[in-house]
Amino acid sequence: MDRVQRSEETYRKLCGDRPAPMAATNPEMQDILNRFIFGEVFNQGSLDEQHRELITIVVLAASQCLPQLRSHVGVGLRVGLAPEAIQEALYQCAPYIGFPKTLSALGEMNQAFAAQGISLPLEKQGTVTEEDRFDKGLAVQKSIFGDAIDQMRANAPEGQEHIQDYLSAFCFGDIYTRGVLDLKTRELLTLCIISALGGCESQVKSHVQGNLSVGNSKQTLVDAMTQCLPYMGFPRTLNALACINQVAGG
Repeated sequence: MDRVQRSEETYRKLCGDRPAPMAATNPEMQDILNRFIFGEVFNQGSLDEQHRELITIVVLAASQCLPQLRSHVGVGLRVGLAPEAIQEALYQCAPYIGFPKTLSALGEMNQAFAAQGISLPLEKQGTVTEEDRFDKGLAVQKSIFGDAIDQMRANAPEGQEHIQDYLSAFCFGDIYTRGVLDLKTRELLTLCIISALGGCESQVKSHVQGNLSVGNSKQTLVDAMTQCLPYMGFPRTLNALACINQVAGG
């Protein structure tokens, strides 16, 4: 099967009989897109369709490509993602892209859910309280990054210690401890989100190490960046791959 045939088969599998958005007005670009994304990228590596869609959704959220995000929420449901998993992937974005962009992404998700008759709100997934969110978040941080967290906290500049507290309590306490998505998936999505932002190579390297620590292989990270490529472009993909190679070797 050549890539044209693969693209047609994969598109039908993911999108059904829905017409491609630019087929009538920009058919050449639509063909280029379909054959690259669905004929090549979606068939490269060993990621399953559900992880591919979660990655695509968070990269589109980071890039604020909202119409495409809504479309891929629909694709995610079609390939068997639970609504709660899609929602958790977007919640995972909040510490990295901020609340306004996250809320915009959730608005698109909610519209896609409504079109499928999915009632909101979904079942709550939080596991921390006001009293233990910091301690549980710090424990998750240390499970991923080890003793480096103690050093990072100790090296916080005077007057900026609260940022480290926020990182532990909010990013890792409020978000990473939530249900539905396991730690390996959350850390993989975080790497994809940060890579899509650009200019975050220091954080990308940290989360490459974090991914390796929680059991994601280097090949999984390469497969994830390959999935990101059509949505965030070559420069950011190549930067992320350079960070992976530097930390993981190769």
